[in-house]
Amino acid sequence: MPFLIAVLGVLGAAALWWYRMKAMNDAAREVAEVVGRVQGNIRRKKLRKQAALSPLTAIDDPVVAAATLITAIVSEDGPVLPRREAVIREVISQIAAGPKKTDEAVVYAKWAATQIDDTTIVIDKLAPFLRERLDPNERDDLLQMLNRVAQGGEQSLKIPDQRMLRLRQKLGFEVN
Repeated sequence: MPFLIAVLGVLGAAALWWYRMKAMNDAAREVAEVVGRVQGNIRRKKLRKQAALSPLTAIDDPVVAAATLITAIVSEDGPVLPRREAVIREVISQIAAGPKKTDEAVVYAKWAATQIDDTTIVIDKLAPFLRERLDPNERDDLLQMLNRVAQGGEQSLKIPDQRMLRLRQKLGFEVN
């Protein structure tokens, strides 16, 4: 009989410890899930904050970058009017993969241009991005596209020399 009580005591103790270990494992799993959710929330908040600070950081497509750069430069002195927007759509459609991509690029460019007050920031952020992804001929085409948009529309625009100089420098062209 004492042997049976000892075996039952050992089995009871083992069951108690097994239950406690299982409870600790569940608690650790819950803590890990909460930590993961908190880290995810922190990352999402950081991305939202970054996107709110600068719509330029979200750009990862050269077509959208080109459209945003052109739109920001030509809208520096005022809003983009319908005829100028039509010219922007026309030049972007020549490099975009289709009408849907053209619309996406132009809509995002107009929105981004209204969010950022300083055109210098747009040039400083997007020109190096475009320099890495475009060959010299494509960069030259970008400058020609900018000139076509400036000349088209309701009235011809004169892009300030310092803007063009800064853009050419950031695109990797030699300037005197």
